[in-house]
Amino acid sequence: MQSPLLAWLTNEELLNQLMAGLPLWGLLLIMAACVAVLSLGANKMIDGAVSLALHTGLPRMVIGATIISLGTTTPEAFVSVLAAWTGNSGLALGNGVGSIICDTGLIFGLMAVSRRVPVQRYILGRTGWVQVGAATLLVAISVAALFLGQGRPVLGRGVGAFLLVLLVLYLYMSYRWVRQSGGGRMGQDLAAEHHAGPLKSAVYIVLGLAGVLAGSRVLIPCAVEGAVRIGVPQDIIAATLVAFGTSLPELVTAISAVKKGHPQIMVGNVVGADVLNCLFVIGAAAAARPLEVPPNFFFFHYPAMLLILFSFRVFISLDRDGWFRRWQGAWMLGVYLLYVVLQYTLGLGG
Repeated sequence: MQSPLLAWLTNEELLNQLMAGLPLWGLLLIMAACVAVLSLGANKMIDGAVSLALHTGLPRMVIGATIISLGTTTPEAFVSVLAAWTGNSGLALGNGVGSIICDTGLIFGLMAVSRRVPVQRYILGRTGWVQVGAATLLVAISVAALFLGQGRPVLGRGVGAFLLVLLVLYLYMSYRWVRQSGGGRMGQDLAAEHHAGPLKSAVYIVLGLAGVLAGSRVLIPCAVEGAVRIGVPQDIIAATLVAFGTSLPELVTAISAVKKGHPQIMVGNVVGADVLNCLFVIGAAAAARPLEVPPNFFFFHYPAMLLILFSFRVFISLDRDGWFRRWQGAWMLGVYLLYVVLQYTLGLGG
């Protein structure tokens, strides 16, 4: 006999009925619980992935730019894929774009303001261009769909498959770049933080994935119902509350990395997460079901994303002494805060 909890997780209609019958404060509590489950699940998955990486001898930069980024972007991927599958394209696309803005504007901005953050020019000189290039490509494809397509612009399954192919190419090139840079093996201080053996690491990954699946499954209808209750468009909710919630693993990872003396992991995670949000999150969502691009993305969400990413690219080029400046972090943080304030005060996101 199927348990009520499992029924709610697998039955779309039953889950929607449950959310519709809850008061607003109940929805907020469930959203908070889902965010906690997503964060805990993603963190366990990261621990398992890092431990496995230690056993395979991958260099440390790979952890920040690829493995940890894959782990921390998994919540965004599941949220966006489930949103696309249930027909909420604004939520799916808004979560991916909003997470890029949140990762680079809020998370990197906060870390750069509070601590000295190094610029590893060889890796960032390449992954930084991929970061900007992936976002620019997404915007270019959307603009082409707007002017060349019939009806409303749509990111089809072919676009999703193309982005996923680029994801595989990016992961391969990242590994080659790190090897060419002489990144070397991971430091013993990082290895000491992860004692789990291969079996325990695999268990962490499986349990973390289960938490991410359950949390994202409940978060979607909860966010949609909350948006309907308070009259806020779905893409605004996705680009702020849901995007921030699913970006919490990146934030927690960034804080932990900086505190433990590994700020390069934080930078690698942010840059890698941005690339993966374009190629993995939005690519997987579009492959699951074609994503319609709402009009406000062209004059608000996309410009905000490109402003933050191109600012980051310029800062990499300027900081030739090997360190990001605190005012640069303040700029990124200011752009993010302005982005959020304009959505709620002027309704530019809707």
